[in-house]
Amino acid sequence: MKYSRVKSAFVSGFEVKTILVEVDINSRSTQQVFKIVGMPNTAILESQKRVFSAIRNSGFNFPNGNVTVNLAPSNLKKQGTHFDLPISVGILLASKQINFDIDDYYIFGEIGLNGEIRGIPGITLLLLELAQKEKNAKFIIPKENEEEALFLEENNEVYVISHLSEIIYIFDNEKKEKYKAAPGEKFYEENEEQIDFSDIKGQYFAKRAAEIAAAGFHNLLMKGSPGSGKTMIARRIPTILPEMTREEIIESTKIYSIYGYLNKIIRKRPFRAPHHSASTASIIGGGSDSKPGEISLAHNGVLFLDEFPEFRTDVIEALRQPLEDGIVTISRAKVVATYPAKFMLVAAQNPCPCGYYGDPEHECTCSINQIINYNRKISGPISDRIDIKITVPRVKIDELLNDFSEESSEAIKERVERASKIQIKRQNKLNGKLTQKEVKKYIKLDEKAEEFLKEGAKAFKMTGRGINRVLKVSRTIADLNDSKYVTVEHVSEAFQYRGEENL
Repeated sequence: MKYSRVKSAFVSGFEVKTILVEVDINSRSTQQVFKIVGMPNTAILESQKRVFSAIRNSGFNFPNGNVTVNLAPSNLKKQGTHFDLPISVGILLASKQINFDIDDYYIFGEIGLNGEIRGIPGITLLLLELAQKEKNAKFIIPKENEEEALFLEENNEVYVISHLSEIIYIFDNEKKEKYKAAPGEKFYEENEEQIDFSDIKGQYFAKRAAEIAAAGFHNLLMKGSPGSGKTMIARRIPTILPEMTREEIIESTKIYSIYGYLNKIIRKRPFRAPHHSASTASIIGGGSDSKPGEISLAHNGVLFLDEFPEFRTDVIEALRQPLEDGIVTISRAKVVATYPAKFMLVAAQNPCPCGYYGDPEHECTCSINQIINYNRKISGPISDRIDIKITVPRVKIDELLNDFSEESSEAIKERVERASKIQIKRQNKLNGKLTQKEVKKYIKLDEKAEEFLKEGAKAFKMTGRGINRVLKVSRTIADLNDSKYVTVEHVSEAFQYRGEENL
């Protein structure tokens, strides 16, 4: 009997489960049998063929007899092709073709028939979580995933290989330095085009609303006719958001790694803009492998939903939990996955199905019932979670053709960053994410502003949630003005961003 064990792990939702790959070889058996047990999924079962061919094509011999691989603990459903490499190494150890002490190593990698080691998704999360559990953990990963070792500490050694035959060099004191990871900094940028708020002519009210939304991470809804510039404004909001912190970079990179992006370090705030025809699973997350959806990919950035009422009702209503709690929980038959989803919702919509209700230049062809039903697609609970609602009129031809230099994203971003730092120092979070209790604790109005708010609340018949929205937006405006207290001027401006009552 020959036995070995190799450490590995797999990602279940946003959690990492440690796995022990045990290999037993019974060379006395007259039959060649290769079995993998321990609740493997189809991809792992298919690794039998890959491992068999890879070992033979890498200058090693596949052992004769009965080869049994167990993935322990056996009560967890395993998934992923990255078990190929630890299984191969386990077989080589058990058959005495290599003889190294690998107790401190976690091994990951998909393997080709020729022994080539291929990159795998989720490696960032695997490395960081395992390194946190074991301070001196070491790793052997595919060369293709080298960049994703960027966030590990120096005491966590990472070795990278591109072929199974290279496994022997990692334990060779003279050659192993060559295989140590030397992560660089490749960055994922969804939109390489250089865009700037200075591209937008006019629309000063809408740009001011976008600045306030960015400064307090408030959700924003823009309503206007086709061609009014709603999408242009939305796409430029990430250019004025504060720079990501190291913790935010790590969080977002983990999510993108699980989703399947290799060697992508998320340094810029994500901007996700799914089409209104997208499925619930693609936006919220889920599917057979419970992958994160668009709302998690937008974590720490912007989720832009254009033609908001055209999205499926179940998709819109599913936004309640992430908008409230900053997480999304996906329940499936065999797995419950919870992903971060702290995003800034920026939504845009037409005022009616044809798009021209209230437009001074185009006649609306919709009936009153059509207009009412269209706007009712955004339910009260969702509307209550949107702090800023504005109408965006179309820009006049004179404004489009003038040569006036518009304010740049860089200038707006300076004010946004300054206001954001004030909020973090005061309450350790941005105004848009304050709870009802925190609103009372941190938002202080002077006497005149408090009286003005009471009068406005009565006049507009505002609910408690509506008052809280005005308070949070007022506080952000005050922070942009570097004011300790919220004044009448700040509250008065905040009232302008309440939108129409049917929103």
